[in-house]
Amino acid sequence: MLRPDARKAAPLFAALGDETRLLLIGRLATGGPGSIAHLSERSDVTRQAITKHLEVLSQAGLVRSAKRGRERIWELEPARLADAHAYLDRISAQWDDAVERLRAFVEK
Repeated sequence: MLRPDARKAAPLFAALGDETRLLLIGRLATGGPGSIAHLSERSDVTRQAITKHLEVLSQAGLVRSAKRGRERIWELEPARLADAHAYLDRISAQWDDAVERLRAFVEK
């Protein structure tokens, strides 16, 4: 049975588990909000594929979009990235505790 925090984090990490989506997150993080045209520049991925990847990221709460004129502008949702960071911090702390228990056991 999954703990509630794992159940909440799973879609987030599933969305991040794709190279193209990670690159999109990186572009939005460093370059700020952008349109599909802007986000697909210098990319081997089609605009249609970029749109699909952004929809996956949006469903996971990692990005959001707003209509500006005829374009849709996409931007990073930093709170959701903070959720991922917090989850990884909890896992790291659990690992550190397990290693410390093992060290104490071995030294006895």
